[in-house]
Amino acid sequence: MALDTEFGVKGSSIIREWSGQVQPALVASFVFLVCLEACLWVRNLRLKRRLPGPFAWPVVGNAMQLGQMPHITFATLAKKYGNVYQIRLGCSDVVVLNGDRAIREALLQHGTEFAGRPNFVSFQMVSGGRSMSFSNYSKQWKAHRKIAQSSLRAFTSGNSQTKKAFEQQITAEAMELVQVFLRHSTDGRYFNPSQEFTEAAANIMCALCFGRRYAHEDQEFRNMLKKLDKFGETVGAGSLVDVMPWLQRFPNPVRSGYENFKNLNEEFFAFVKDKVVQHRESFDPDVTRDMSDAFINVIEHGQDSTLDNEYVEATVTDLIGAGQDTISTTLQWILLLLAKHPDIQAKLHELIDKAVGRDRLPSSEDRSRLSYLDAFIYETMRFTSFVPLTIPHATTSGVTIDGLHIPKDTVVFVNQWSVNHDPLKWKDPHTFDPARFLDENGALNKDATSGVMIFSTGKRRCIGNQIAMVEVFLFAAVLLHQCSFESDPSEPLTLNCSYGLTLKPLQLSVRAKLRGKLLGLVSPA
Repeated sequence: MALDTEFGVKGSSIIREWSGQVQPALVASFVFLVCLEACLWVRNLRLKRRLPGPFAWPVVGNAMQLGQMPHITFATLAKKYGNVYQIRLGCSDVVVLNGDRAIREALLQHGTEFAGRPNFVSFQMVSGGRSMSFSNYSKQWKAHRKIAQSSLRAFTSGNSQTKKAFEQQITAEAMELVQVFLRHSTDGRYFNPSQEFTEAAANIMCALCFGRRYAHEDQEFRNMLKKLDKFGETVGAGSLVDVMPWLQRFPNPVRSGYENFKNLNEEFFAFVKDKVVQHRESFDPDVTRDMSDAFINVIEHGQDSTLDNEYVEATVTDLIGAGQDTISTTLQWILLLLAKHPDIQAKLHELIDKAVGRDRLPSSEDRSRLSYLDAFIYETMRFTSFVPLTIPHATTSGVTIDGLHIPKDTVVFVNQWSVNHDPLKWKDPHTFDPARFLDENGALNKDATSGVMIFSTGKRRCIGNQIAMVEVFLFAAVLLHQCSFESDPSEPLTLNCSYGLTLKPLQLSVRAKLRGKLLGLVSPA
């Protein structure tokens, strides 16, 4: 089955703005702007040498052509215009990169030139305007990234003690999930595990950043997670305000959506700021309790620090937001595909029982004997490509890719989905097959796994990609060791998804059954 028909989609609020709400929003201003824009558009056609790409209409450009799955649209356009082409969104020219070769040439061979971020209005709303993920490439950004990366490594894999403590926290959260899932499955009931995955993933990051976890029923915690979900929906496709800033000047649905986006960012940042203020009040330079303390120590008390104090809150906000979304989304797709492919699930059960046994839980030390589980995880990431597009890039200088010149300060969309479904790289890319990541001896093929692109690559590669893989492995291994999962026959599983920063399953109804005995474990701290 073709992937664009197998993967249905429900658009996020912003995607609906691109397609359904943009017309009423433009009515009031169209008459006044179209003549001016048309004149500028004709002049630009004469003065500027455009890259290959589709015809762009005045005022809206190609915005109406993107549909509800832009990554599929971009891949389709690449078949006509090549892997590097140009579209226009509102008043902005955008270069779209597709395919494994062109994208890796850009992000690896010309990493610095593609390390920038556009000066989008919505990006200034994230993490108090100091987001590591959304801010532009600069000396200050490099210092910020270095601090965040070194602190994250210190608290997750810096030495054998921290590595063990981090993995124990993951295992404890996984066992908490097992118990919650079994309660939800009482009397043969089916349930949607999405909220529980989000809470478990967020608790891992809260333990790292705040030194504590939250009960799943904690109302403050649940409110925070709702804001994070809404953030993922709105920022994923970018806001129309970014490319049509004049929409802020009169009442319309786009402006309302932008105001909601602004408010939820302010509220989430306030939540994190409150926790950091508590840390400042009890800060002891001789005792580093968690990553908030580490950031306070380096940023506020470090002799060589060039960052102001609010970079502490910004860094914590970035880490919690990115960490929980990636992990929880991966786990949702893993559970869906396990239930959708019971033969693969049975094979994994057999493998885990043989490698681990029934009297203890899996650990990272078992990983070399569980290559097929790792292969299943990588294939889940490749097949779903649940981060279809990276956060938009911008060129820091003029650069040539695939023989085409891209000027400085050009907005660039990177289509990761096209890398993970590139027929020149993957055999039968639209087929789900974990075995593609195993070599002839059944070991994990590192060359194949390095070809999957979920965390971007180059200078903007996610700093948490390695710990994310540890988390996903341990969550999946523990859940499979303790439980089997089956789908609700009255609600057949599909790959339909909601579109945002990540693609999330629209419908996931399963039940869990205990495999053998429930192993005891100390509750997560």
